[in-house]
Amino acid sequence: MTEFLQTTFSTFYALIPVTIAQSLIMGFVVLGIMLPFRVLSFPDMTAEGAFPLGGCVATILIASGMNPWLAVLAAMAAGFAAGCCTAYIHLRFRIHTLLAGILMTTMLYSVNLRIMGRSNISLFGNGSILDVIPLAGEGSPLNKIAIVGGLLALVFVALNYFFKTEKGTAMRAVGANPDMSEAQGINVWTATIVGIGLAGGLSALSGALMVQSQGFGDINMGLGVLINGLAALMIGEAIIGNQTVMRQLLAPIVGALIYYQLISLCLAANMPPPDLKLATGLFVLFMLALPSLRRGRGTSGATPRESMRERPSAG
Repeated sequence: MTEFLQTTFSTFYALIPVTIAQSLIMGFVVLGIMLPFRVLSFPDMTAEGAFPLGGCVATILIASGMNPWLAVLAAMAAGFAAGCCTAYIHLRFRIHTLLAGILMTTMLYSVNLRIMGRSNISLFGNGSILDVIPLAGEGSPLNKIAIVGGLLALVFVALNYFFKTEKGTAMRAVGANPDMSEAQGINVWTATIVGIGLAGGLSALSGALMVQSQGFGDINMGLGVLINGLAALMIGEAIIGNQTVMRQLLAPIVGALIYYQLISLCLAANMPPPDLKLATGLFVLFMLALPSLRRGRGTSGATPRESMRERPSAG
């Protein structure tokens, strides 16, 4: 048993730099998942399609010789367009947000395949923005942590500033009460489309960075991104909370860092990869159930109807 624990700890410790680099990259897509859910009250699945879209766009452009920074900007523009399309489908055709996101993600699979021309493309030997700061050898996790950490901090500061401006406050108001926002003269369509587009752009940015980190682009790289992102978001909100704008923006980043360390620990303990989905589901279930468990002592043994009667009225 002691030998197993020592092996698990040593393997986990060796993987920490790699896992931190990956979790920082995934922090963008967790932010892209948080914005529709928390800020706009717009349950959305476009992240699962925008993430590989950004990766595919960046892959084909970098492979063709384009500057990696310009390729990342193009990937973000593509993700922004995908998010805008999801919001427009919902607003124009009155299709439920989840169904609109599913439709967009389904269509993006064909779009990604058209962009790439084949299922995967190698990027080894091409330029990457992740080696701009040579803290260590080429491809070192330290280089990735420095670059991606700086970009993530920049996005965090920009979003925190934006949501405190007039336009950002209007977007948050739309998420809180769209009818009242419209009565106050706020353009609900513009706020929703721009907000979901911004979320798509962040998810695509994550995909563009991921393909440069792993050295290849694959059209199936988005599978499971949504559930992993939601798990990270739930963990972050359970620790940080979401009562303020800063907490809402910080929770996805903290959650991504912790979640991928937990996944790394499972791998270090030789958990079979097929069981990782089970572990992810249990993480999410535990974090969702934690608030109920904390306050459950007062209502334990009561039926749901009795518990509802015990709650104070809104008035």
